[in-house]
Amino acid sequence: MSAKFGPGGNSEAFKLAGGRSTLQAPGFVKSIGLDAYEYEAGNGITGSPELFAAIGAKAREHGVKMSFHTPYFISLSSVEPEKRINSVEYIRRSAAVSDLLGAETMVVHCGSCAKIDRETAMGYAAETLEMTAQMLEDNNFKVKLGIETMGKVNQLGTLSEVLRLCKISSRFAPVVDFGHLNARDKGVFFTTDDYKRVFDEIAETLGAEYAENLHCHFSKIMYTEMGEKKHLTFEDSVYGPEFEPLAEAMVALGVSPTIICESAGTQSDDALYMKAVYQETLARFAFD
Repeated sequence: MSAKFGPGGNSEAFKLAGGRSTLQAPGFVKSIGLDAYEYEAGNGITGSPELFAAIGAKAREHGVKMSFHTPYFISLSSVEPEKRINSVEYIRRSAAVSDLLGAETMVVHCGSCAKIDRETAMGYAAETLEMTAQMLEDNNFKVKLGIETMGKVNQLGTLSEVLRLCKISSRFAPVVDFGHLNARDKGVFFTTDDYKRVFDEIAETLGAEYAENLHCHFSKIMYTEMGEKKHLTFEDSVYGPEFEPLAEAMVALGVSPTIICESAGTQSDDALYMKAVYQETLARFAFD
């Protein structure tokens, strides 16, 4: 198995190439040499079932691995029970779309802990996810729920918190956003070992298969004392993180993650750069 790379949403390059509809995205991704695509529904689900099914068919035609990002307004840890119940319904709708797309993973944010202490927020998130696991089971959805590591200090979503929540159900898996983790701790990824520790913690907590087939996000992110501020492009040389040590960690560990790039507008270009670095690293390790 080999790692897969692709953009989150439609890049400027997609638009410059004449892309107008996400129905064209799988073909574009394949044409430039990428093999993954994440449908971004952060602001809500607006397409028709027919459109999502058609995008899924195009992805299968072009051999593009699909994933889906759920709406940002989902709140697993809200202090309001109604919002948590509504979040389960939004996840249900997202799962239905994900299955139409043929997505293996649908990504969800953990929620905020700005108004309450972290353990209380974790309790609320766990309750919401228990309801979610039952809902996924009752509806026989195929997609896995990917719980994402987050970039702001007042959000749930440290790696250890995500792994705790993933233990609730075998239908859950971690989604590691390396830019988020780097931003929330104000710069932590510099060496190959820094990245290896993430895969090791996942394997030790959930099992080797979770580390070997990890779904990831990667972008360079500006941060402040409160963590994430905004996504950047690979032109940034101030905030990071850098991808090269991650490529070395992946090859050394023999893992095959899917890496979705969420750069600001250059996500397909930067995904291509990551794929090239990864392939060069594979070749170098094989030669050594």
